[in-house]
Amino acid sequence: MFPFKKRQTNYERSNSITAVDFPVFENTRKLFHELLKSKNTQKRQWLSDELLDQLADLARVDIVKLKISDARQYHKKYKGRVVSKQYGYYRPQSNYIYINNRTAVRGQILAPKTFVDTLMHEWMHHYDCKKLKLNSIHTSGFYARLKNLKVKLGYFYN
Repeated sequence: MFPFKKRQTNYERSNSITAVDFPVFENTRKLFHELLKSKNTQKRQWLSDELLDQLADLARVDIVKLKISDARQYHKKYKGRVVSKQYGYYRPQSNYIYINNRTAVRGQILAPKTFVDTLMHEWMHHYDCKKLKLNSIHTSGFYARLKNLKVKLGYFYN
């Protein structure tokens, strides 16, 4: 019999990687914190483009395109209540992130924290696809990598 190595499934591989493999520098952290204070769509677009470009350079992945829309979030209602909503999405075939900058029901500008959380979440899908060569899915490893990136950006405070 020949010894063989068991191939990891996409799910197992995603779960086994719990950190992003690149440093984050002070200028990137400053840009991130400036984005956390922004509410204007145009300013968010500019700051987000800059941040995503820097993250792509640091991670050595393709630059991702971003579209921030002033449209309300896509949502579904059941018996008059919102039961699901889509904050944004990532399209790996085109290196494209799309974020709706308005809430589903009232149409208010997204809170900065919600906007940044969505942006980082969608960028992590990009990182998974381009750097880790994963079919990016929501595993515990995905959320660990996302938290690790946010910690490196100074998002969490002790």
